[in-house]
Amino acid sequence: MKTKYLHTMVRVRNIDESKRFYCGLLGLEEIRRVDNEAGKFTLVFLAPPGQPDAPIELTHNWGSDEDYAGGRNFGHLAYGVENIYEMCQKLMDAGVTINRPPRDGRMAFVVSPDGISIELLQAEGSLPPREPWASMPNTGSW
Repeated sequence: MKTKYLHTMVRVRNIDESKRFYCGLLGLEEIRRVDNEAGKFTLVFLAPPGQPDAPIELTHNWGSDEDYAGGRNFGHLAYGVENIYEMCQKLMDAGVTINRPPRDGRMAFVVSPDGISIELLQAEGSLPPREPWASMPNTGSW
């Protein structure tokens, strides 16, 4: 019996705000959307360009005021990036807090607008450590 990865689901309070983060800043693309009037929910599937088999599903339950703090025991999403320093600078310039800076040129953690921890990994190894990242302290939790 074979197992195939299908998607990771993340509950969100605001689809537009979440898409600004995942699409506008991380570079994912919307590949499918389901608006279910009867169930009062919207599903938005996002994936990295050219990788439709690696989606996340943003689930928005209409009218819900549930607090999704900590992602309801969700660990984190992980994405490989071409240049971790450039990505972290882009996120920081957009007001995103870098919770675990890429001091080692390899790994960083940020948090989405809905409190989901996002791990960023430098593709193909590590970049040489450099400032301001090398001396930047951790912030918050991830």
